[in-house]
Amino acid sequence: MKMQVDSAEKLLEIIEEKDRKIAELEQQVQWFISQIRLAKHKQFGVSSEKTGDLQLSIFNEAESSADITIPEPKLTEVQAHYRKRTRLTTDKLPKDLPVEVIEHELPVEECICPDCGSGLHTMGRETREELKVIPAKAVIIRHVRHVYACRNCEGTSDHVPIVKADMPEPVIKGGFASPDTIAHIAVQKFMMASPLYRQEQEWKQNGILLSRQTMSNWLIKASEKWLEPIYEEMKHRLCEHEVLHADDYRNISIIETGLQISEWTGY
Repeated sequence: MKMQVDSAEKLLEIIEEKDRKIAELEQQVQWFISQIRLAKHKQFGVSSEKTGDLQLSIFNEAESSADITIPEPKLTEVQAHYRKRTRLTTDKLPKDLPVEVIEHELPVEECICPDCGSGLHTMGRETREELKVIPAKAVIIRHVRHVYACRNCEGTSDHVPIVKADMPEPVIKGGFASPDTIAHIAVQKFMMASPLYRQEQEWKQNGILLSRQTMSNWLIKASEKWLEPIYEEMKHRLCEHEVLHADDYRNISIIETGLQISEWTGY
């Protein structure tokens, strides 16, 4: 009887020990999962799966940065036209922007004085300006290469020479990407911090089905073919100097070699 009690107590101790180890292992697993999520977040940046306060801060960006206590600039009448008394120095429009003028006039049949019925004439103009943004548009560039042959040789000779017009090679062989498109995708991703899945949505809104996988392939192939040779040449020329003074993230300028990269993002 005593042996059975001792065996039962040992089994209970073994079970308790295993339960303790299982609890410790579960805590370790949870810790590793949290570390993996944190590492992924640091590596890939903004994620489309973010929720909570951070997501609300994205949608409430305008509300969070606005100050409703600041009044609109007041207008002061000066010689039959209106001029803004003050303008915020941080908000300026470039002087070289094209200007589209829209004239607002009364119809000819309404240019009649309401008191005496005589004709009205323009005595002044009220002017206000608006900033109009025209979204980027996509076009298809169709390259047509002309192939030439000699009619005289076609009729009299057994050999007809074929001459082709010059045509630029594609930036990626077998692809339909143009240098402008790849540059746009790269700028949006690395400078404007717009991930490829978001760019995919923007293309779709414009009626163009362009997957993030295709854009990723374009960036990789373009960097391997066009950017890496420049990088290697810059590295070779830099290593020829005994002393270098450069910033890895901003305005790397190599005056002696004539190579310059501005606003390097570090990606």
